[in-house]
Amino acid sequence: MDLSFVASGFAVGLLVGMTGVGGGSLMTPLLTLLFGVSPAVAVGTDLAFASLTKGVGTFTHRMRGTVHWEIVRRLCLGALPAALVASLALKHFGTLNQEIGLVIRYMIAGSVMLTVVALMFKRKMLAWIMAEPSRQLQGRALTVATIVAGAVLGTLVTISSIGAGAIGATLLVMLYPRLSAAEVAGTDIAYAVPLTAIAAIGHWWLGSINWSLLLTLLVGSLPGITIGSYAARAVPERLLRGLLAFTLVAVAAKLVS
Repeated sequence: MDLSFVASGFAVGLLVGMTGVGGGSLMTPLLTLLFGVSPAVAVGTDLAFASLTKGVGTFTHRMRGTVHWEIVRRLCLGALPAALVASLALKHFGTLNQEIGLVIRYMIAGSVMLTVVALMFKRKMLAWIMAEPSRQLQGRALTVATIVAGAVLGTLVTISSIGAGAIGATLLVMLYPRLSAAEVAGTDIAYAVPLTAIAAIGHWWLGSINWSLLLTLLVGSLPGITIGSYAARAVPERLLRGLLAFTLVAVAAKLVS
């Protein structure tokens, strides 16, 4: 068991525990840049990692009653078919050759930057929506928009393993601005479990999951998430999100350089 992978899992888990986001946004680039893991294997392994950890989170939120299952159903109607289609596309075009690896690398960089935008401007976007009731979708339009959002996230997550966290939560805030922070987090985690599981199965089918690496990362991340959750109360959220955004910008720049 490589201690550097354990330490990386712990560091990412610590940050996720404190901020609630950044798992895929940090883990996939970290595996690619620092450890030289191929983009396809990094994505597949991170998806399996996410499905297991988010499953535990969903159980906790379900016990607290902070999951809106109707919203989860709408997101899954778009996300799950999109994940299957994206997996078939990866199978058709290949994931292990250099050209596809480069495409995945740029997709990861783009997803990281979308996460940065979600982190930095979520409050302003929410304030803009709440300022004018007509900007809030209702009825059928809201249902269709949620399904479309799920489809976009399903494609993005399957290809890059990034997007289910910060981007998904930001879309939920924009579509359902009256949800509490706990309800946004619980609903976002709950829909991500079947999405990341299906995407991970697709990558397993493609042969792009490193199971020993997955186990090693979990050994470090589980205590990291626990400690980070306790530390979150002592560290200002704005400072943490600013640090995370700065780190992600540096990661995206490195990916495309």
